[in-house]
Amino acid sequence: MKKTIGLLLTAVLCICALLAGCGKVEQSDSVSKTNAEQEEQAPVLSEEEAWKLEPAYGQTIEIGYNGGLCTAAPAVALAQGFFEKNGINAEVVKVQSGIDALGTDKIQVYTSHIAELVVPTVNGVNAVFTTGAQTGCKSLYVLNNSEINSTSDLIEQTVAIPNGIGGSDHNIALRFFNHDKIDPTKVKFKPVETSAVILAMQNGEIQGAVLSDQFAEKFMKDGTLKIIRSLTWDEDFKIEPCCIHALNKDFVKNNPITAKKVTLSIKQAAYWIEENKTEATQVIFDNEWASGDFEQAVRMMESYNFKISDDFTEKALISIINDYKSFGLINASLDTDKTLEDIWNPVLKGVEIQ
Repeated sequence: MKKTIGLLLTAVLCICALLAGCGKVEQSDSVSKTNAEQEEQAPVLSEEEAWKLEPAYGQTIEIGYNGGLCTAAPAVALAQGFFEKNGINAEVVKVQSGIDALGTDKIQVYTSHIAELVVPTVNGVNAVFTTGAQTGCKSLYVLNNSEINSTSDLIEQTVAIPNGIGGSDHNIALRFFNHDKIDPTKVKFKPVETSAVILAMQNGEIQGAVLSDQFAEKFMKDGTLKIIRSLTWDEDFKIEPCCIHALNKDFVKNNPITAKKVTLSIKQAAYWIEENKTEATQVIFDNEWASGDFEQAVRMMESYNFKISDDFTEKALISIINDYKSFGLINASLDTDKTLEDIWNPVLKGVEIQ
C-alpha cells in the first residue's frame, strides 16, 4: 500500500513539474514576443536625428593649429566653409603642445607629423587617427660639395635633428636608414637648431640634417645643400602620408557622427587644396597662418599630395609601427594589428568625398 502511495506521489510531482516547465516556456515565449514587438515598434532614427542626440551636437569643435602649410587642411576647412556645410561649428586655437591638448580634450582636432604622433598615441595618449593629411615635406640633406651621396656614407657620422631625440626629425631619420638596411645605431644624432644647421655642417660639427623642404629650398638653389633621402620625392616614401589628422579618442567614441562630419569637412578641404594650390596658399597667408615668400610657399604646396587615401595611410601606419618596434621606440612585443586597431579609426570608410 505504501509503495502504491509513493508511486502516486511521484507521478503527481512529475506532472506538476511538467506543467510548471510548460508555464515557464510559455512565459519565456511571451517575453521574447514582447521584446520583439517592442523592437519592431521602436522608431529607427535617421543619421541626422541620431546626431542631435550626441553630446557634441551644436558645440564648438576646437582645432589645434599653430600655422604652417602641410597641416593647414582643418584651418582651410574652416575658412572655406566646409565645416559649416556639414553643420559643424569650429574654431582654430593655438596650442603649445598639441598632443597633450588633444589627449586632455582641450582641443578635439590636431594635425601633425605621424613621426610625432604615433609613439605617444601608442603609449596611451587619448587620441585616434581618422585620416591621412598629405605626403612629403622633409628630407635628409648634406653639403652639396661633400663626398656624402647616400645614407651609407653617414655611418659613424653625425646627423642633426632639429626637434631633438625622440622628435619627428629623429624618427624620420631612423626610418631613412632602416629602409636602406643600415643599423640606425651606427649613426650619431645631435639636436641642432634649424637656423644653425648650415654653419654646423660647414664647420664639420655635423655631416647631415633632417630639414623641412621649405627651409632648405634656398640652400638647394644656391648650391649649398643636396638631398640624399626624402619623404617628398623618394619612391618608397612619397606615397606615404607625412602628417595625419588626429581626434580625441573619447570624443570620437561618444560622438561618432560628429567625428565623421569633422573628418569629412577636413577631407573635403584637402581635396579642394589639391586642386587649388595657389588659392589655398592665399587663404593660409590671408589668415596669417604662414608668412614669407608666397611663391615659394606655392611651390612647397605643389610638392605635397593632399589626396592621400586611407588605404595608403593604413599601410604606412603598419610599416611605421613595425619600424618603431624594431627601433625600440614602442614596445617590441606589441601586436601590430591590435596596435593599429587601437590608434586608427578611418571613420570615412565607404564615404565618397565630394
